[in-house]
Amino acid sequence: MFRLGVPKTRLSRQSVLLGQRRHFLVASAITLGGFVFGRKARLADAMENGELHNKNNDDEVAKKERMDARLKSLSHSRPMKPRYEGHVPLYLHEKMLLFIISGLRSYYHPEDGTNIIQLGESSAFSFVLESLKQTMLQDDTGRRILREQPNITSETLNMDRLSKMGKDTLGRTYYNWLIKEGVSPDTRAPVKYIDDPMHAFIFKRYRQCHDFYHALNGLPIIIEGEIAIKALEAANMGIPMATLGAILAPLRLKPVQRERLYDIYLPWAVKSGLSCKPLINVYWEELLEKNVQDLRSELGIYPPPDLRAIRKERLRVRKELKMKYEAYEAGK
Repeated sequence: MFRLGVPKTRLSRQSVLLGQRRHFLVASAITLGGFVFGRKARLADAMENGELHNKNNDDEVAKKERMDARLKSLSHSRPMKPRYEGHVPLYLHEKMLLFIISGLRSYYHPEDGTNIIQLGESSAFSFVLESLKQTMLQDDTGRRILREQPNITSETLNMDRLSKMGKDTLGRTYYNWLIKEGVSPDTRAPVKYIDDPMHAFIFKRYRQCHDFYHALNGLPIIIEGEIAIKALEAANMGIPMATLGAILAPLRLKPVQRERLYDIYLPWAVKSGLSCKPLINVYWEELLEKNVQDLRSELGIYPPPDLRAIRKERLRVRKELKMKYEAYEAGK
């Protein structure tokens, strides 16, 4: 007999297969549900009994152990154990390589502060830092700086307090300079490659006081201002990196920039650096409320002509000449 053109035997076979599929799906659903809900129940029991461990914590512990093992292995490969926080001891050939590479990079990419930082430390020879140390030991304030080892940061200086000081104070002058140049005392990198802890502090002190020299003399952080301050530091403290910067950096400048440096700012920097008191012995943090003009007189240092004003005036003159030339050409 036929129903709708389909044989009866074929319909029976399809019914059997459909029933088997239903039984399989139901059984699978029951098994999966038991696995899921049973697993949840086991997890709940484990949590209640305090038997469940945080896998992320275990991973963090394992990661820390691997890092500690790596650092321990690295420390055994160094010429000495670290002598202060952040110290990275280097072999002599590593220091020489760092000096050469950072020197080349600083010359071709002076805008990258990392190169300047590495060149500064790799060229900070022990005899230079020892000479600065002796300079500080011969001065009452210098000895106190070595003993107390102050750290210049925005927190220790209390920037809010500086902003409220009188406009003629060192603190307000320094604060205004920081805001104008868009920098902060916290941007100074820690010392890493100098082995002697006291020498490392002296170099850190020199590095942290750098912005005070800028602010005291009204020099911006553009390349010409940086070279002038480096020349001042070289003449006053004998820092090798500052000397290299003052000699080599002008070679990459435009002729008009070199002319300004050689005619005005380098002569000023050398004369001021040689004649003023040792700047490494100045406890800047204790002089913030002092009148900035009086401080300059005491130190024997006076600002050079305003570099930004000179640059601005030159641009104005160039613009006027250009307009006159264009007017002349248009009138032909």
